[in-house]
Amino acid sequence: MTQQLEVLLQNITHLTLDETFSGVYSVTNPDTSIHQSLGYANRSEQIQHEVKTRFGIASGCKLFTAIAICQLVEQGRLSFSTSLDSFQTFDLPYISSKVTIHQLLTHTSGIPDYFDESVSDDFEALWRDVPMYRLQQVRDFLPLFQQKTMKDEPGSRFSYNNAGYILLGLIVEEVTGQSFTDYVEQSIFQPANMSDSGYFSLDALPAKTALGYIDHSDGSWRTNQYAIPIKGGADGGAYVTVQDMTRFWEALFSHQLLDAASTSLLLTPHVTVNDRGGSYGYGIWIQHHSSGEIYKYHVMGYDPGVEVISVICSNQSDGAFDVMKQIETQIGERIE
Repeated sequence: MTQQLEVLLQNITHLTLDETFSGVYSVTNPDTSIHQSLGYANRSEQIQHEVKTRFGIASGCKLFTAIAICQLVEQGRLSFSTSLDSFQTFDLPYISSKVTIHQLLTHTSGIPDYFDESVSDDFEALWRDVPMYRLQQVRDFLPLFQQKTMKDEPGSRFSYNNAGYILLGLIVEEVTGQSFTDYVEQSIFQPANMSDSGYFSLDALPAKTALGYIDHSDGSWRTNQYAIPIKGGADGGAYVTVQDMTRFWEALFSHQLLDAASTSLLLTPHVTVNDRGGSYGYGIWIQHHSSGEIYKYHVMGYDPGVEVISVICSNQSDGAFDVMKQIETQIGERIE
């Protein structure tokens, strides 16, 4: 292990002593790699995390949806300019039929979201009217937004949008005839050797899966069992291990999931996100130096009781971001 990684390990261990992180992280460079598990997968039973613990990754898996779409484009079954008017089975009376797949992928569609993070951060409020246990398939999310009117003109601006990825999942289902989750497990997880990953139901989690925890200011806590959809889908909610995510990144960058041209398009900065060097590709966040040079691709996800950034997984609502900053400080790249 290099001295740089040794220092990193010491610093992150210190974070654990302060009880600010519960999860597993992985750091890999050309010479070596480290994986470390910290905290509890099950607090009541005091079952500690292992490197092979599965974590929910919330929106961290939008990249899987984008890859699924890119695979279908590669096969000639779709194009990025295909618009919603090509799909007659969607009941979207107030959503522009001219919205394209490219716009859905880049959060520039202007469609209404079922959870608009610019308006509210209370994700659990969604389930007061629609019980979370009813959301078992991608199509089950449609009633949450299909009667809403357009938010913006298609293509006019970036506005992070979960509903757009729900529609992308429905497109995958219509084109392939498979359920979205079956398609991703077969066409992405299996080729990437992500043998421990999947879309699991909250009431039937497999062994070595971390429960998500919501902490309160008075020191009490509860699991997120009633705070998130019962089963993940096209906009988030898969379960992975950090080892599987490492395999995923290796498979993506070695063109095992997409050919070189499609991979390049996936990783192209299609839209500017902010004035701090942030942009968005297809399902992936991109960070630039002030010179314009790209120095980081990453995914991130947040749900009550879940936080993930690339290969840092946590089963509580915060902590992964702080670990990422610590890692980037040690390897010479800081969050801007």
